[in-house]
Amino acid sequence: MLMAAFSATISDSSRFLSSTSLPKRKISASSPRCRSFSLPKPFPLSRLNIGSRLERGKSFTICAQASVSDISVEKSMGKVNLPKGDMWAVHKFGGTCVGTSQRIKNVADIIISDDSERKLVVVSAMSKVTDMMYDLINKAQSRDDSYISSLDAVLEKHNSTALDLLDGDDLASFLSQLHHDVSNLKAMLRAIYIAGHVTESFSDFVVGHGELWSAQMLSYVVRKNGLDCKWMDTREVLIVNPTSSNQVDPDFLESERKLEKWFSQNPSKIIIATGFIASTPQNIPTTLKRDGSDFSAAIMGALFRARQVTIWTDVDGVYSADPRKVSEAVILRKLSYQEAWEMSYFGANVLHPRTIIPVMRYDIPIVIRNIFNLSAPGTKICRSASEDVDGQNLDSPVKGFATIDNLALVNVEGTGMAGVPGTASAIFSAVKDVGANVIMISQASSEHSVCFAVPEKEVKAVAEALQSRFRQALDAGRLSQVAVIPNCSILAAVGQKMASTPGVSATLFNALAKANINIRAIAQGCSEYNITVVVKREDCIRALRAVHSRFYLSRTTIAIGIIGPGLIGATLLDQLRDQAAVLKEEFNIDLRVMGITGSRTMLLSEVGIDLSRWSELLKQKGQVADLEKFTQHVHGNHFIPNTAVVDCTADSNVASCYHDWLCKGIHVITPNKKANSGPLDKYLKLRALQRQSYTHYFYEATVGAGLPIISTLRGLLETGDRILRIEGIFSGTLSYIFNNFTGTRTFSEVVAEAKEAGYTEPDPRDDLSGTDVGRKVIILARESGLKLELSDIPVQTLVPEPLRATESAEDFMKQLPQFDTDMAKERQDAEESGEVLRYVGVVDAINQKGVVELRRYSKSHPFAQLSGSDNIIAFTTTRYKEQPLIVRGPGAGAQVTAGGVFSDILRLASYLGAPS
Repeated sequence: MLMAAFSATISDSSRFLSSTSLPKRKISASSPRCRSFSLPKPFPLSRLNIGSRLERGKSFTICAQASVSDISVEKSMGKVNLPKGDMWAVHKFGGTCVGTSQRIKNVADIIISDDSERKLVVVSAMSKVTDMMYDLINKAQSRDDSYISSLDAVLEKHNSTALDLLDGDDLASFLSQLHHDVSNLKAMLRAIYIAGHVTESFSDFVVGHGELWSAQMLSYVVRKNGLDCKWMDTREVLIVNPTSSNQVDPDFLESERKLEKWFSQNPSKIIIATGFIASTPQNIPTTLKRDGSDFSAAIMGALFRARQVTIWTDVDGVYSADPRKVSEAVILRKLSYQEAWEMSYFGANVLHPRTIIPVMRYDIPIVIRNIFNLSAPGTKICRSASEDVDGQNLDSPVKGFATIDNLALVNVEGTGMAGVPGTASAIFSAVKDVGANVIMISQASSEHSVCFAVPEKEVKAVAEALQSRFRQALDAGRLSQVAVIPNCSILAAVGQKMASTPGVSATLFNALAKANINIRAIAQGCSEYNITVVVKREDCIRALRAVHSRFYLSRTTIAIGIIGPGLIGATLLDQLRDQAAVLKEEFNIDLRVMGITGSRTMLLSEVGIDLSRWSELLKQKGQVADLEKFTQHVHGNHFIPNTAVVDCTADSNVASCYHDWLCKGIHVITPNKKANSGPLDKYLKLRALQRQSYTHYFYEATVGAGLPIISTLRGLLETGDRILRIEGIFSGTLSYIFNNFTGTRTFSEVVAEAKEAGYTEPDPRDDLSGTDVGRKVIILARESGLKLELSDIPVQTLVPEPLRATESAEDFMKQLPQFDTDMAKERQDAEESGEVLRYVGVVDAINQKGVVELRRYSKSHPFAQLSGSDNIIAFTTTRYKEQPLIVRGPGAGAQVTAGGVFSDILRLASYLGAPS
């Protein structure tokens, strides 16, 4: 009984294979359009002892049916020659483009609106249909009865689409053919179900029906508009030779012969052709494998010698990098064939490399366009790809970047490899034997080691094969190891202009170094069209973003975390808000505040905080402050390669984190003096780390607010000058107090005035104690090379001893007038000598010491000429010995201090690659 049932099913399958998805018409077996296909081998028939009922390899006939009237017209017309050349435009529409009835109508509108003289349109199956067809086969092969309901779903999808698109005879004809095809598919799937096995040939034949149905429906829609249109089953035209399970080679000579024959029987100005499917030289139906429809379009473009091949998809074109990983990636207007080839090989969503081969030989350009955004010009892939579009970087030698993830490096090394012929051959022969795909190879010129990248899922088999192949060499010590480095990714920079352009590699590696990315392996071909590096998988996105920014394909972007949204921090945030647009437009700098934290509350964002309402958002969406979580969030955003923490506090606990942040590749910018004036050993470690790494630590605002004190000192030292003495008024508060402590005014009166004006800290004793000036002096002393502790600096306090322990600032201010007499006497003595009082800090580099004290200066001295809260610093050096170098300006206030911090942020951006 089983044998009888199975025989009947096979018979049904044979009938199915003897039909096509063309509309059913009466035709004799001797019709000129009947063609023979060799029977694919769906399963080993011998297992079921079916014998010769269906002999493997036996031919059977598939009739590509034509109406009687078609045949009579062809006979009356004779042979029609195939015109070739620029009159043909080839379009390819993917499954997404024909995914619904409305989208099929949109495709038809594009075809109709194209004013080309002749058009060939390649279509894929409707969206998801190919996957559904493979699912049918898998279920049938697994003897899962649900294949029947799944086939019904395929039928319903196309049935409902046809009802939306067609009417009258067209609808009846298509639905008749559709139901006939589905009936035959049921018989064939039943045979597969019983056998529990299917060959690749049968599988290819089944899945190709999606393209047959979509091509027919689209041809009917175009014809409804009164245009001359025929549809083509490309299995009758495209002949390919399978070379492996994932690749085929087109037979252009045979395909051209068959195309001319097909066109002579089906002359038309518009041809709707099936993508993805073809036939072997033995007339066995097959597919073009991955990205087959694109390949079909390229082959057809070559056969027709078309003017252009347009690939319609759902993106605006080819991006300079994966936009899911680099949000600032731009559409490339042009790519050369070689650039597109390289980028696609390394994983970019461009085209499969083989798609480019057929069109290259005839210099046929490929254009990638978005069917959902017809206003976008797309990307043109052609022989020459020099950019000439406004807004794009015409001079950049690198066109784009691509990445491949989930790789492992295999490193084979040993002194016994050097100078031994055949070692590399033996290595890669072993790799070939396990069927692994080698993606990149790198070898040192010493021949001491060879490393190569393979997919991570294949690395275990590769390592075992190499261990086995080189067991004797490993045991003898000629090879030292076969090492596997997992969790790797490849980053490739691609550009035709890279060839013979000096400095491209240096720029690439510099960008990676500044983003704190370690490179594990490097490869570059002599064509110089790409540079490939291997990095840790977790660093891949950050590396991609860093190099992309460096080559000006996107803005220099820095993720910023602001600690301390107090007076200085809030002012800085306002300055960033006001300047953001100008920095983006004019300097290509994108500063994104990803987090703001105070001592109690923090605000985090994945894309950047809206600085116009940060204070409001902090109150509404703030969470409990956690400095570790805050730092992880700001630095953990892999979409932004550079991270900077800006510490606007005076907190020593925050300052103690700087070393760890720098070790992690986080840049630090701060007006906080605690780190640089703290314990000497910690300061020295911090500065050593800063010098050894590409991570930056800027602290200009720690000494002179917005004045260039640190940078001036460094400039003197770096150019070989020698510091003899630094003397200055470093406190804007104390500058204001002593500039106004004149005439009959009392000291307490002036201090109260300064407090009221906001020049002092909430507790004026913090200023009058001189500790802040002492910290600035120790910072300058250390910058000058003196190894001093803060305790080594004598500091004269202006806080009367009895008031130092007063509980509150209010009590201090009430009692301060009691001590005005002492300060008045100091002023009187100075005035009688023609001098003024100034509170200064001094670095005596010659004697290796420093001091902070109240001093008297003649009224002609520059220090006596100050007004308001200005600071003044005099550098006495071997170059500036007779006349000190003086820096003077406002040294206190939130605006100038925040401005100094902002300047350091922009200096960081410049170091990271922003244009100056």
